[in-house]
Amino acid sequence: MVNARKQFESGTVWPDDTGTHINAHGGGILVDEGVFYWFGEHKIAGEAGNVAHVGVHCYSSTDLYNWKDAGIALSVSEDPTSEIADGCILERPKVIYNATTSRFVMWFHLEFKGQGYNTSRVGVAVADRPTGPYTFLHSFRPNAGHWPINVAAEERNAIYDTKLMTEMRASQGGGPDPSVVRFPFWVRDFANGQMSRDMTLFEDDDGTAYHICASEQNSTLHISQLTDDYLCTTGKYARVFNKRWHEAPAVCKHNGRYWMISSDCTGWAPNAARSSVADSIWGPWRELGNPTEGINPDNGIGPEKTFGGQSTYILAVPGKADALIAMFDLWRPENAIDGRYLWLPMRFEDNKPTITWRSEWDLSVFDDGDE
Repeated sequence: MVNARKQFESGTVWPDDTGTHINAHGGGILVDEGVFYWFGEHKIAGEAGNVAHVGVHCYSSTDLYNWKDAGIALSVSEDPTSEIADGCILERPKVIYNATTSRFVMWFHLEFKGQGYNTSRVGVAVADRPTGPYTFLHSFRPNAGHWPINVAAEERNAIYDTKLMTEMRASQGGGPDPSVVRFPFWVRDFANGQMSRDMTLFEDDDGTAYHICASEQNSTLHISQLTDDYLCTTGKYARVFNKRWHEAPAVCKHNGRYWMISSDCTGWAPNAARSSVADSIWGPWRELGNPTEGINPDNGIGPEKTFGGQSTYILAVPGKADALIAMFDLWRPENAIDGRYLWLPMRFEDNKPTITWRSEWDLSVFDDGDE
């Protein structure tokens, strides 16, 4: 192992076993048979790296500090007619294991090549081994032909209006926009499926899995139950944080409750992190405010912009009680391959998550109660 690490070093170049900066952006962690697998977007240099030219990279580790390059788990296609053609947008890949089918299942946010962020789909791929290669199965918009479970029928019927539907079809908003607050996008997208952009997967204690994503032009989060084989949504879903413009969701379960870290919608630019809690995955969810504290000395940024980062995943470390790691990306869209990673311990104080800046730390903080 090249320059083996014994700790996390926040926001610095993070070399793999070959000495190359880890290339797994917007990623997530799979734990399988005592090994950690880190999946993320493989970037190339320059602004061209903000779309997919390679695919999803995978790395493996037994200690979380040192990572072995396991290769490209899912490759984009050289076929220009493919849904995952070279030049598409492929973001935030997450992998979970399905015990029923004995397959590893990858979900990701997908935008077809040349269509900007107007496609707003999920892509699904499978493999027999954690490192792949993964075979792309399909893409779709979730929950076509299904209504959200937390909206009454009379409310649906009351807001449907042909003129509004026409205006909504012309709307392309991606961030907070007062002019579209009145639009019920979920009604517009009932027949063809709901929009899905920034996303994550969450597997509950009973093996039921969920897809959590920014939907409705990014204005509202959707939480959807997956089928038993994890290959599609069941049609059971809830709308949460209506018109609050959350994205970059990361979810965990702690002490029987569900916790979420997310961000505002400001594109590649950082903003203040958000935290939320619910007693049920379906909600109601309650916002708790910004969980971060401290200053990143490398850029002088504190909680007002989440140290310069954006949430991507929460890792529950096996074998360590209450050991949760909040993972963030420090995006560098002008040179995408140089994006950095920020992993920090997530604590709970007064029934709220707290994520404090640490330039260097190791897993012993979960053993000794060090704050």
